[in-house]
Amino acid sequence: MTTPETTDQGHLDITDSRTGKQYKVPITDGTIRTADLKQIVTGPDDFGLMGYDPAFMNTASCRSAITYIDGDVGILRYRGYPIEQLAERASFLEVAYLLRHGELPSQTEYDTFVHDITYHTYVHENIKRFLEGFRYDAHPMSMLSAGVAALSSFYPEAKNIHDPRERDISVIRLLAKVPTIAAFAYRHVKGLPYVYPDNDLSYTENFLSMIARMSEPKYVAHPVFARAIDILFILHADHEQNCSTNAVRAVGSSHVDPFSAVAAGISALYGPLHGGANEAVLRMIAQIGDVKNVAPFIDDVKNGKGARLMGFGHRVYKSYDPRAKIVKQLAYEVFEVTGMDRDLEIALELERRALEDPYFQERKLYPNVDFYTGLIYRALKFPTDYFTVLFAIPRVAGWVAQWEEMLMDKEQKIARPRQIYTGYDERPYAHDLDRSRRFGK
Repeated sequence: MTTPETTDQGHLDITDSRTGKQYKVPITDGTIRTADLKQIVTGPDDFGLMGYDPAFMNTASCRSAITYIDGDVGILRYRGYPIEQLAERASFLEVAYLLRHGELPSQTEYDTFVHDITYHTYVHENIKRFLEGFRYDAHPMSMLSAGVAALSSFYPEAKNIHDPRERDISVIRLLAKVPTIAAFAYRHVKGLPYVYPDNDLSYTENFLSMIARMSEPKYVAHPVFARAIDILFILHADHEQNCSTNAVRAVGSSHVDPFSAVAAGISALYGPLHGGANEAVLRMIAQIGDVKNVAPFIDDVKNGKGARLMGFGHRVYKSYDPRAKIVKQLAYEVFEVTGMDRDLEIALELERRALEDPYFQERKLYPNVDFYTGLIYRALKFPTDYFTVLFAIPRVAGWVAQWEEMLMDKEQKIARPRQIYTGYDERPYAHDLDRSRRFGK
């Protein structure tokens, strides 16, 4: 595992207009440490200056060597490897190994990694019964989060997070068992019997088998579909310090077991502002309804008449999301097998008009990865409420890499942000209630 190198870039001269005092704050890697601001005080009783940054819009919470993003020019790299090359040539498990270990595996390392994950795909029968206890209409993300959290009770030794062997087996178990739990959740909602893993199949083929197998003795996935899932898994494996990754790091900073930390990430991903964006794209396309309605819809978006352009724009990317380019081509390949879809035609026309319109160009609103993924998932017959699960399965690879990097970082402590108190000053308690009253008798 590599350690990021620091680059000193001089210092920032600060003059406090309140006191006239001057301070020198070092600049490293384009940042200053907000802890260095604590020296700026007005007197002996002053806590010191703090930084205020709601939602971490301009605050780095860690130093990481895992994922590099340049949103201005549309660059995404895992451990230095361009996402385009990994999507074209690598397998998801190869990428999962890369994210955690920092280097691509040798043939022996890869074979061992695949064998270990394959060996651990089964879950305890009590996990199966636990999932069976959910309502028939339970959201699969709720089931996935609960199922992963429950794994910590089956592997109490996972709490020994400073033991490299325990970390290794916990990571293997997570990568192996999350697809199984996810597939069980799918079958539960569908009212279908659970399908156990088939360890003769590849990682993605096995997942599709647990999802789709019915009465056939052996499920054979269409190679285009299996490769499409593998590529989508690669694209979603990690994305720097997003909401769910930050949740995994924050919860993990308490030194909880990795199952609980990953469950926190799944819960964060459940939110519609994070993992549910591709569902919103499909709802938008359904609202448009026909290619001829695209132009009026665009006008409504620009005029602020209640229409929202979903699947465009990104918190980080201010140019074309590099993942979106890959997914767009992948959509064509999938639809060559499943047949052209009306919604794909709407999506293509929507993209064309938006990219040609100065309104969206000026605002740097380009298609993101969510724009086409929902169309692919639906073409593969996945229900809409399952899309976020398909996001969570591969993101486990990034979460465990980020969790372990945080754990090994000597600068990291338990997450504990400061606040600016805006409530009342001290006030006396003068509230006289009759606390002897009882109700319900």
